[in-house]
Amino acid sequence: MKTVTVRDLQKSVRECVDIAQDDRVVITRHGRPAAVLVGIEGEEWEDVVLQTSASFWRLIEKRRQEPTISIEQMKAKFAKPRRKRRF
Repeated sequence: MKTVTVRDLQKSVRECVDIAQDDRVVITRHGRPAAVLVGIEGEEWEDVVLQTSASFWRLIEKRRQEPTISIEQMKAKFAKPRRKRRF
């Protein structure tokens, strides 16, 4: 993992972005971690947005706490009623 100061980042943004494609780059301010640069080249934009969305992960966690049903129960719940045939 590479560590770079904010000042050095300003001088070498392109290099840091290239490095971030393979490993995270920790950006420090006054000697303390301030941010992490993570490469996302080749990823789908929607995937990146969801992976970094706190509200999305809260929703997932809330859903995981709820009881589940079997596939048979789900099919029965959402099955369309069959029409009677008229001859």
